[in-house]
Amino acid sequence: MLKLIRQQLDQIIAQAREAHPRECCGLIGGNAETIALSVYLLNNIAPDPKVSYEAAPEDLFTAQRQMRERGEQLLAIYHSHPRSAEPLPSTTDVRLAYYPAALYLIIGLGGAAPVMRAFRIFEKEQRWEAVEYEILD
Repeated sequence: MLKLIRQQLDQIIAQAREAHPRECCGLIGGNAETIALSVYLLNNIAPDPKVSYEAAPEDLFTAQRQMRERGEQLLAIYHSHPRSAEPLPSTTDVRLAYYPAALYLIIGLGGAAPVMRAFRIFEKEQRWEAVEYEILD
């Protein structure tokens, strides 16, 4: 189960709010015990960032290099759904889920308060399932 500290969740939500009405995106690196150690904010360069995300290649490569240098592994990929109150993976999210070992986190900003949901996405099978995560104080 992925474990985040409250400050990491707050950082991700702040990024999602700042990007609104566009989608934000980023990576979470951590250790083998699935404890998040670092949040990597990435720039969304998608042609239509209001409805999709694509990480800037230079940001992605920098984040992956930093993870290797820190001895981290990719635990999760996150992005926001600015108009969704109860975020679920879109068909595009499922089609482009190229990292089967990573969890996919989606932050919904469409309700009274932000909501983050976690999913395991099986791109080859074109399906997903909700999973639990834990926030540590």
